[in-house]
Amino acid sequence: MDGIAKFRTTVVDCPNPLELAEFYSKLVGWPITSVEDDWVVVTQDGPPARLAFQLAEDYQPPDWPKPDRPQQLHIDVTVDDLDRAELQVLEIGATKHEHQPSEDDSFRVFLDPAGHTFCLCREP
Repeated sequence: MDGIAKFRTTVVDCPNPLELAEFYSKLVGWPITSVEDDWVVVTQDGPPARLAFQLAEDYQPPDWPKPDRPQQLHIDVTVDDLDRAELQVLEIGATKHEHQPSEDDSFRVFLDPAGHTFCLCREP
């Protein structure tokens, strides 16, 4: 099926674009390819494998799972070993979210340095 457009970038609002780009660069292994004061890009060979981080002066992080400030978006990444990947993301600045799946250990929920949720997912 042909779409109207081609997917280009996922853009994430944040208070410090370079700091968040550095975090995601370490998380997914893509280099930072563009740096401006209010816009930083991390990509592997361009779209669609491309994340951009945009300065939002009045940024308020999500407070998921509470409904007043929902997660709005989140990124899922696949890993071979959840325990090892958890230690690695904590080392680069992530925080483990207090809300975790109770019976399903196929994924774990974390917060990036700006407070966005992201999940480490076990390979299916």
